[in-house]
Amino acid sequence: MKLSPKFKIGIIIVLLIVLFTILNLTPAKKEIKNFFYLISSPIQKALWRAGDNISDFFEMVKEIKNLKKENEELKFKIVGFSAENTKLKELKRENEVLREALDIGLEKEFKLLLAEVIGKDIFQDTILIDLGSRDGISKDFPVINQQKALVGKIGEVYQDYSRVILISNKESTFDAKVGFPAEGEASIYGVVKGKGNLRLFLDLVPREKEIKEGDLVSTSPLGGIFPKGLLIGEIVKVLKSDVMAWQQAEISPAFNLNELEILFVITNFK
Repeated sequence: MKLSPKFKIGIIIVLLIVLFTILNLTPAKKEIKNFFYLISSPIQKALWRAGDNISDFFEMVKEIKNLKKENEELKFKIVGFSAENTKLKELKRENEVLREALDIGLEKEFKLLLAEVIGKDIFQDTILIDLGSRDGISKDFPVINQQKALVGKIGEVYQDYSRVILISNKESTFDAKVGFPAEGEASIYGVVKGKGNLRLFLDLVPREKEIKEGDLVSTSPLGGIFPKGLLIGEIVKVLKSDVMAWQQAEISPAFNLNELEILFVITNFK
């Protein structure tokens, strides 16, 4: 059987170790010991260095494991701090919204439930909130923001959440009033229609009535769908033709979809 080079080297190392041991334990002459130490010193150095390197390697592995464990612990702490920081920011934002709502007296006008937006579908002009039937939510409840601007109404109700149909949804149609006429002046009424993609139009405004860019549009009590006086948006373009009995206007909604985080569901109004 042919021995491998590694096996041969191993035998030589073992024999050298045995020889060194015998020399140390037997009363051999100093000259003989000196001769063997002299010729074997390179081998001993190599063995000691190898041993040191192996020892250093295992120390390095141990240190890497310790550092990895410490790194994981630090990551866990950072995640915890990040979650706490996010929660603090959410609470701060919620407090700001509530304070703003209180400043304009929303709680005096309506019975409200605070809801958090948990999903947005810009293609369907709908959003998802974290309140459902177990919270007392019902279909068609109006949804507003803290500035008393109309956002939409409850479309579908589930046990723990609800889908809100935005006023810009193509299914959305309701009565509205333009501006704030002075005492004695007749109000200008029309119908707001959602066109999708966050677009709104005011329709069926008599052609002889004067409406202009910058006029504010609010909800009218005529249809009974929403409370009166909720801000809908601002007229940004008037569409008028001499051959049409009615005039239209494009409305910019009073809310920014990207900023919708906390909303109010009106559960009761007069």
